[in-house]
Amino acid sequence: MKAVTWHGKRDVRVDTVPDPRLEEPTDAIVRITSTGICGSDLHLYEVLGAFMTEGDILGHEPMGVVEEVGAAVTGIKPGDRVVVPFNISCGHCWMCERGLQSQCETTQVTSQGKGASLLGYTKLYGRVPGGQAEYLRVPQAQYGPIKVPDGPPDERFVYLSDVVPTAWQAVEYADVPGGGSVVVFGLGPIGQMACRVARHRGAGEVIGVDLVPERLARARSHGATVLDVRDHKDIAESIRQLTGGRGADAVIDAVGMEAHGAPIGRLAQSLVALLPQQVGAKITEKAGIDRLSVLYAAIDSVRRGGTISLSGVYGGMVDPLPMMELFDKQIQLRMGQANVRHWIDDIMPVLTADGDPLGVEGFATHKLPLADAPRAYDIFQKKLEGAQKILLQPAA
Repeated sequence: MKAVTWHGKRDVRVDTVPDPRLEEPTDAIVRITSTGICGSDLHLYEVLGAFMTEGDILGHEPMGVVEEVGAAVTGIKPGDRVVVPFNISCGHCWMCERGLQSQCETTQVTSQGKGASLLGYTKLYGRVPGGQAEYLRVPQAQYGPIKVPDGPPDERFVYLSDVVPTAWQAVEYADVPGGGSVVVFGLGPIGQMACRVARHRGAGEVIGVDLVPERLARARSHGATVLDVRDHKDIAESIRQLTGGRGADAVIDAVGMEAHGAPIGRLAQSLVALLPQQVGAKITEKAGIDRLSVLYAAIDSVRRGGTISLSGVYGGMVDPLPMMELFDKQIQLRMGQANVRHWIDDIMPVLTADGDPLGVEGFATHKLPLADAPRAYDIFQKKLEGAQKILLQPAA
């Protein structure tokens, strides 16, 4: 089959690789019809190469049609249309029973001290072949795949794999009071969807912050008040002016480790990426730093007693945090990988409702053949051609 594979920093290719096969009774094989490129994929493309192996198959936002199931899989059958969550979870362990599927004890990568295995990600999370491919082996298929109805286009459901549950959890963790204010830093796919989810769930004021004109325009078109950081010398002060002088009730950081405007962190990440792979991995694990400009702005922007919800991926071990300010302002911090399966019962009625309230069917700015993946990564990473969300579509 054809699959998108990692070959080094900013080097992804479409290779011919062996077809997946059933390896466990709990496996399924899914023929992929649509698969997204995520901002987290760009971390692999840019700064997390030390944890990758040449030839790794990328991608964790797939959906398609079931081709084959193992003997222990009874909830889905060949011919069913399914979305595959990015975290691999069993559904029956202590963590899964408590709605923490991203910490699944059956698939935890204990050798690396990490949580549940992820599709198409680094060795830190299991190095499980991903879904930017024509076919995908789905582990724990007795629980993970989400069966969706025939009829609506893939775009109606494909974002159940990651984007919508991640944004939904970000808003849930932000604990926005009814009619209250929430700021979303970073208007990439997760930030855009978080703005829409927050409005849908009753936020009175949604403020989106970014520096890419197309992203700002898109958020504005869906009802957010937008701030271009380039136009504001003190972004936190501008947010306070919009929120009665106190700051926002809640702030969502949808940026993470590669924030723009953090030159020291960027330099450190770039230098680590130039080191031999084993050396770079050790430095990142023990002494890695993130670009924290957005997190600092979030702390400054939230009101006293407010909540910060982190959905952007961070990987640093020695990140300096302003603990005095966090304590003095009585700020609550909530964060973590989305527990995809936990939110599906809440989200599915929204996606199947008349009128497409979250605008998922027009969410992708680009739909490209799988063969165009190298170009897709390039324009997404460089923010060219208006690329804000890209779906790859393997040939039928």
